[in-house]
Amino acid sequence: MPPSSRHWVLTDVLKRSWQENFSVAAGPGLKLAGADGWSVNKYTLRGGLSDGVDVVDLNNGRLSVSILPTRGMGLWRGTCDGLERGWKSPVELPVNPVYVNALDRGGIGWLAGFNEWLCRCGLNSNGPPSAEGTLHGRIANIPAHYVDVAVSTDGDGTISVTGVVDETMMFGPCLRLKSTVQTAAGSNRLTIIDEITNLAGIDREMELLYHTNIGGPFLEEGSRFVAPVISVAPRDLAAVTGIGTFSKYAGPVAGYAEQVFYFDLATDKGGRTQTLLVNSQGDRGLSIAFDKRQLPWFALWKNTQAEADGFCTGLEPATNFPNLKEFERKQGRVVMLPPGGSHTAVLEIAIHSTMPMVRAAEAQIAELQRGHEPKVHAKPQAA
Repeated sequence: MPPSSRHWVLTDVLKRSWQENFSVAAGPGLKLAGADGWSVNKYTLRGGLSDGVDVVDLNNGRLSVSILPTRGMGLWRGTCDGLERGWKSPVELPVNPVYVNALDRGGIGWLAGFNEWLCRCGLNSNGPPSAEGTLHGRIANIPAHYVDVAVSTDGDGTISVTGVVDETMMFGPCLRLKSTVQTAAGSNRLTIIDEITNLAGIDREMELLYHTNIGGPFLEEGSRFVAPVISVAPRDLAAVTGIGTFSKYAGPVAGYAEQVFYFDLATDKGGRTQTLLVNSQGDRGLSIAFDKRQLPWFALWKNTQAEADGFCTGLEPATNFPNLKEFERKQGRVVMLPPGGSHTAVLEIAIHSTMPMVRAAEAQIAELQRGHEPKVHAKPQAA
């Protein structure tokens, strides 16, 4: 009998192993019950600021995603049921981290490489620039030193891409991200399994936020944000004016100033919660489900400025709110990892391409909301 799983190493710096190009696809010797037409392809971009960026395209026969090992295992773009996932950033193409100066413009140079559908903020810090770090941290601009692909024929069949990224320095943070992007053949869902480990011999702090960025066709005038809200508050005075309509979206507005809202979300008995972005017609949706015990807090970023300037919204599960780390430390929201200790976070992202699928997702959230009257704070909260 053929083996139930296959495994290929694409990058292993320690063993001086690297495949410039790689391809595996459905065929007589490797079939997945869930779908035909699945594939994994790896290539390297050449030219411009993208020169040297590795891309791994994962396609499960229905859903596709482009993974960027060179950019901290971020997810660039993808499709599902013909619907594009991602947004139109002014930064059109992936940027090699060697061209990103995090110190630029007072510590916000991270934005010069910001165009992924999903990127991580962290791992030592994930908030605004300060003495403890530049905007959103370093992990999104560190290349993976190990990447592999695995295919399992069990059940419908599963396809996985795993990468290992080290955010380390002498006399400072020594944190390792092991990230697996996994999907079942023929599924409309993608699972991200991250494990962050403290490699140091002493306790080290860790912050993690998933900057999940969504544009059309899910975001448009009349789109709605749906979540099981216990409480919500504006981040700052700029967001105060939008607290009454935090769940509703206007169309693109030139010069719109971003607004951010902080949430405490309700869960089921197992700690699972879910958020959803729905288009104006209610027949297109994108949901993110996660375990609140792993990611206790949630931020909603509304950036509905002109299309040319990055019309987008961010659904952002996190270990903390993206405030100054000193403030988050005082609130007890910074994770402390002992030597060799790890923190695991799992996200399930689903595309809902029909009205019945959207309604089913909304019903799940309504069930989580039951018994919780949302507390809407009109002003920023100190804690």
